[in-house]
Amino acid sequence: MTSLAVTTRTGDGLALGPDLVDAARRAVASALAQLGPGPAPDLALVWVSGGTPEQTDAALKVASYGIGASTTLGCTAYGVIGAGRAVESDRAVSVWAARLPGVSLRSFHLEVLRTSEAIAVVGMPERRVDDAVGVLLVDPWSFPVDGFVGQSYDVLRGLPLVGGLASGSVEPGETRLLVDGRVVDRGAVGVVIGGDVAVRTLVSQGCRPIGRPMTVTAAEGHRITGLAGQSPLVQAEVAISELPEDARDMAVHGLHLGVAMDEYALEHGRGDFVARGLVAADDLDGSISVGDVVPVGSTVQFLLRDASTAHEDLADELDGLRREIGFERVAGALLFTGDGRGRELFASAEHDVAAVRGSLGVEHVGGFFASGEIGPVGGRNHVHGVTATVLAFEDSAR
Repeated sequence: MTSLAVTTRTGDGLALGPDLVDAARRAVASALAQLGPGPAPDLALVWVSGGTPEQTDAALKVASYGIGASTTLGCTAYGVIGAGRAVESDRAVSVWAARLPGVSLRSFHLEVLRTSEAIAVVGMPERRVDDAVGVLLVDPWSFPVDGFVGQSYDVLRGLPLVGGLASGSVEPGETRLLVDGRVVDRGAVGVVIGGDVAVRTLVSQGCRPIGRPMTVTAAEGHRITGLAGQSPLVQAEVAISELPEDARDMAVHGLHLGVAMDEYALEHGRGDFVARGLVAADDLDGSISVGDVVPVGSTVQFLLRDASTAHEDLADELDGLRREIGFERVAGALLFTGDGRGRELFASAEHDVAAVRGSLGVEHVGGFFASGEIGPVGGRNHVHGVTATVLAFEDSAR
């Protein structure tokens, strides 16, 4: 008797409309049709944009029930990605589903326990030897994502994490997270993927260095008061002054600070930094505040993000990923893209999903526009802003 090879298969669906429950049903039907005949999906992810918390709650539950996956995650979104499309600021539902033969999935809901002296995160499964990656969807209002992700390398023994912060909510308590049919309004939800699985991660920060590398000579928490012995604002002005005149205007909104992953390197290029946004600047003392704690002695350099650099960086990262993985074909991918990308950065909301599908030769890409993206850079997990983070799944017969 000849046995049929079991392969990784994925499907995705996206539906728009004023009735989000109806959109959820249509998105589910599309994703299942793409999967084709066979058993129920092992893993599904759902994103809902444009509705009230109550409408989002209902749509997430309907999608979870309809897709019938063993493990289902989802969240509120500013915009959704699926079926080769990307929709921003509109009422829509995206569903991505996969059959993953030989794969183990352990879903979880992380909650925060607070005492008078500290906070603790509970609910994370212990890492197993064959765990490959964790996917994490976070409520940014209630969960200490920076601290959790920052400590994850040590606590989870190097387990890569990918995902994003739920977007589209304007007040605490409005976010909705889905885990296995249950909708919650706080914490974080996710899944640890292990077993017989081949995955790769990618983070495209879309920035290029300007100016020169410098040492942080004075800092207090997120506030940097000295760069190479001078005020950070003076150093920023010097870096911007060296740009061509047509690029200086972009530096007003696209300037970031890059923290070198290897401060001992003789030269630093585009991919050698973790980009951090500039949160504030003080004209009186010349200090800057960034979205991370940068210790004294760190090597940093100003970075510039613009559409051209972001496009080129994503293309280069995708080409490198394609060469690295050596997959005969990528079965599917998840895309977590910053809500400052899309139409705000490029001419089209679909720039990133089109790039992923074209470069990786993959049809089924699901995801959402996040208010912060989670992904590994330089071997450690980080929370990013305005990046494109990808989790790609191998298609291999078993």
